[in-house]
Amino acid sequence: MSGVTLIGLGIYVKFKGAALTGVLGLAPANRLRAAHLCLAMGCSTVLLGFAGWYGTVKESKCILLFVKEETLEHNSVTLKKNYRGYNAPDEYSTDWNLVMEKLKCCGVKNYTDFSGSSFEMRTGYAYPRSCCKSIGAAACNGRDVSTAVIYQEGCFPTLLKITKTQSFRLSWGSLGAAVVQLPGILATLLLFVQLG
Repeated sequence: MSGVTLIGLGIYVKFKGAALTGVLGLAPANRLRAAHLCLAMGCSTVLLGFAGWYGTVKESKCILLFVKEETLEHNSVTLKKNYRGYNAPDEYSTDWNLVMEKLKCCGVKNYTDFSGSSFEMRTGYAYPRSCCKSIGAAACNGRDVSTAVIYQEGCFPTLLKITKTQSFRLSWGSLGAAVVQLPGILATLLLFVQLG
């Protein structure tokens, strides 16, 4: 659903986005870039979602493994390219720092995700401070990769573990959300029928 929304937004911005340009303060050239970005992200989201759905329906572990690996690889490459550091002012780095601190993890797959990254090239450190078990410790120097100093496991495997252990609660939460949305859907349907 989010992929279709992004595609729709991309089409709207590309062809009728003049009003949006004024609201967001985008230059016309940037408007086209934003439209193309929305279209590309929407298409890739729809394709990956369809592949995941198809793999689930056909119970194909091969397709599901491809979707999982493709998602992991995309996130790992994006992290290597965009992560700036622990005290970086950009939102991407700040969000990753928060995730790594809260989940007690490092990188997407593991701490080696920062090897060859723009962060390592710029700072010379093998990992950011947010990977450390104790951020203020002297051993948290960006070079010591021992298990006593940093979290070795990546955030994706950690998130999978949390999801597996909390799946019962997540299922009931999703069911509750569906029940809450049901009256709105029914009201919309009744309004649609009454309007003809």
